[in-house]
Amino acid sequence: MLVLLTLHLTAAIVAPLLVRRWGPRACYPLALAPAAAFGWALVRTPDVAHGGAVVETYPWISQLGLDLALRMTTLSWLMTLLVGGVGAVVLVYSARYLPADAVGTAQYAAVMVGFAGAMLGLVLADDLLLLYVCWELTTVLSYLLIGHSAERRSARWAAGQALILTTLGGLAMLVGFIMLGHHAGTYRWSEIAARPLPEGTYLVVAVLLILLGALSKSALLPFTSWLPVAMAAPTPVSAYLHAAAMVKAGVYLLGLLAPVLAGAAPWRPVVLVAGLATMVIGGWAALRQHDLKLLLAYGTVSQLGLLAVTIGVGTADAALAGVAMLAAHALFKATLFLVVGVIDHGAGTRDLRKLSGLGRAAPVLAGVAVLAAASMAGVPPLLGFVAKEAVFAAFTDRPVVLAVLVVGTVLTVAYSLRFLWGAFGSRPGIAPTRLGRIPPTMLLPPAGLALVGLAAGLAAGPVDHLLRPYAESFGPVHAHLAIWSGLNLALGLSVLVLAGGAVVFWLRRPLAPALARVRAPVTGQQGYEWVTHRFDRVAVDVTSVTQRGSLPQYLGLILLVLAAVPGGVLLYIQPWQYPIALWLTPAQPVVLVVISVAALLAVGARRRMTAMLLVGMTGYGTAMFFVLYGAPDLALTQFLVETVTIAVFVLVLRRLPKRFSVRPLWSSRWLRRGIGAIVGLTVAGLAVAAATARHARSISEDFPQLAVEQGHGRNVVNVTLVDIRAWDTLGELSVLVVAATGVASLVFQRSRTGPRPRRLDVDRGEVLAGRPVWLRGGATLHERNRSLVLEVVTRLIFHTAVLFSFYLLFSGHNAPGGGFSGGLVASLALTMRYLAGGRYELAEAAPVNAGTVLGAGLAVAVGGALASMFAGGEALESAKIDFWLPLVGDFYLVTSLFFDVGVYLVVIGLALDVLRSLGAEVDRNIESSGGRPGVLAVERGRGRRR
Repeated sequence: MLVLLTLHLTAAIVAPLLVRRWGPRACYPLALAPAAAFGWALVRTPDVAHGGAVVETYPWISQLGLDLALRMTTLSWLMTLLVGGVGAVVLVYSARYLPADAVGTAQYAAVMVGFAGAMLGLVLADDLLLLYVCWELTTVLSYLLIGHSAERRSARWAAGQALILTTLGGLAMLVGFIMLGHHAGTYRWSEIAARPLPEGTYLVVAVLLILLGALSKSALLPFTSWLPVAMAAPTPVSAYLHAAAMVKAGVYLLGLLAPVLAGAAPWRPVVLVAGLATMVIGGWAALRQHDLKLLLAYGTVSQLGLLAVTIGVGTADAALAGVAMLAAHALFKATLFLVVGVIDHGAGTRDLRKLSGLGRAAPVLAGVAVLAAASMAGVPPLLGFVAKEAVFAAFTDRPVVLAVLVVGTVLTVAYSLRFLWGAFGSRPGIAPTRLGRIPPTMLLPPAGLALVGLAAGLAAGPVDHLLRPYAESFGPVHAHLAIWSGLNLALGLSVLVLAGGAVVFWLRRPLAPALARVRAPVTGQQGYEWVTHRFDRVAVDVTSVTQRGSLPQYLGLILLVLAAVPGGVLLYIQPWQYPIALWLTPAQPVVLVVISVAALLAVGARRRMTAMLLVGMTGYGTAMFFVLYGAPDLALTQFLVETVTIAVFVLVLRRLPKRFSVRPLWSSRWLRRGIGAIVGLTVAGLAVAAATARHARSISEDFPQLAVEQGHGRNVVNVTLVDIRAWDTLGELSVLVVAATGVASLVFQRSRTGPRPRRLDVDRGEVLAGRPVWLRGGATLHERNRSLVLEVVTRLIFHTAVLFSFYLLFSGHNAPGGGFSGGLVASLALTMRYLAGGRYELAEAAPVNAGTVLGAGLAVAVGGALASMFAGGEALESAKIDFWLPLVGDFYLVTSLFFDVGVYLVVIGLALDVLRSLGAEVDRNIESSGGRPGVLAVERGRGRRR
């Protein structure tokens, strides 16, 4: 089974290549994928003929206990035959249906094969979560197929409507699956079915949610509106998705779960009411249609209601009739859609008011349509008649249900005759319609399906033998599938519905006013449009209130929701189980007071720089908490991060006014302080709740031992970053590279790898003659922007800072430090060079592109991961290498140091990108825009005052 799914995936991938070479004829080899599924199911018939099952299981996500569990029983065997057989036939048909110069043929072919594979996975899945994955794959792929003609607004609208309705139902179904799987401890349906079901409201809610998914997928009330508008899709898509495959998914789900869940309280009432109402309303609507595809579409809606009632009611006799009707419906409805495709392809219209005389012009096509429509109407000896008689016999003990089924079947006969008359009848006053020569590959597929329906009806006995094991899963089966069951009530009702349908069709002209008047006050399409319109209006109203362009308002709303929802839940459950120690040393409340005062003052600060420094104080206070709690490594990192953040703020604030606006007003400030206090208490409460909620032993308790034994280091924090959880660090490095690229893309108007300020030889510059030079770039700054003290200090401590960054890098494995801390120190050193000497000094300090440094860092980190694999270990596995050097003695090197070097380089590259984008590039823009004079322009190595 997995091989078949892989074959479909491979065919979908290569489909565009085949279409590029052969055009629509590529559908011929692509049809081999679903044909293989059909042939495989046919070969495995003996395995399921007596109630057996074909089972395959493959490991998938072992951490979650999920496997690719595939299982084929009688019902899934039948669906595999339909999905594979009809899919192959439709692809062969599509090879001539699609024009040779059609746009989107490659996408059509790939998506059709992919859909066949997703539907195959759906019917073979034993794991409910795997079933859901395939379920949503069919939803997405059907969206692409329905919207194939993307240039047409109707196609886009129909695709969106189908996607929204079926996805909402699928999400509800997923919740129901999770409830069942959580109760049973497994998501395999074969195991869930063998265990006791939950009782009470829990099961009721789970069943209702699952039924929502089934009803939406099979277009049962109240979700019928999406299927008729989906006729905007190409006709082969309608023949496959909306006759044999996609819409059958909901019915299949009912059939899969009914043996176990049909006894649940809400199951039968929901299925019976929705199914019967859908059958009658769909049949009545079909009689009003003039488009042949719409007529068949509403007929499909009606038949889906019948299938839901028979398969979902949960009795053995009805189940046998239901699976027979499932097969019959796929055969006759796919045939009729393909016939309509031939008519539309040749005549250029599907309007039955414009067609005339096709029965004489295309007698073979007419004969195929008659066979299929007769099966739909229930005329012997076709499979549709056998299934319909079995349906009537199964509901003789439910007179109300039986009466509604008879009414719905009368309508089925009437619209079957209307289809044949409209498509092939002759009308006076209308010129005969000409089709031309029908290609054999467009005539043989519907003819083959119609003949299969005839042969299956004649072989009712063997069909009964093959389908009976499914019905026996409900209990003892008393009914039989047969062409002749004797003179009984079912036979009488069959004669009655044929006569009644003929009378309704004969009286179509007198009934025309009633057909026009008798309709629901609000159609499904109108209901869908009203709901979506109301959602749009609510969205506009909410947006107009909340999205006012005010950043403080946005943040306030977000924070209030955080305090209201998680905070409200926190107050309700009160998960504190242990007494909380507010502090351990007297210094801790002192630091807390400092942080609190700084935060309160930051809210009321009028100057941006003052507010930024006060916020920085809160960060330094947090670092002090780390010191007091004995975490020097974290404290060092926090100090460095806060310092770099302040430097970045300084760069940004240069382009903003010094003061905030006159707002916030005094009252607004206190409101913000209140929101801040509430959110702070909420976050603190969540942190305490998370810390006290642990019941299992923490895995981090093993980290100190692992750090020494496997990471070969005593600094647990650093070993965790570069060894124990190195994959997380590698992902974070990738995020940093992406962030740096984003910053550069937003700020740079030209490539960040373009020409940088040239290196200076200011000793020979005219403006510096006779002056001592502390920093080469300092001379490019205006006198009012220069600080000789800052230049001297920078000159004195820059190299020391760089050496200290190297020390942190190399000692971090056993002492506080590491690549991240070392990179931050080096970044601060470069920041000092830039602040003291400007953008030319930055180019002197780091004459290399930031992108090069970022790429080198990521390459070194990834290279360390690969090197351990080439050495025979696992990715990112550390190794210890012992050395002896003269004057040094014994020492060892851990290979994770190279990973740390990668971290070091990425941090420096990020800092360079920030300095050159928010710093140097902003300076250049100020200069080029003629801003306030403040620099000396340096051109061709010589300085001149500007």
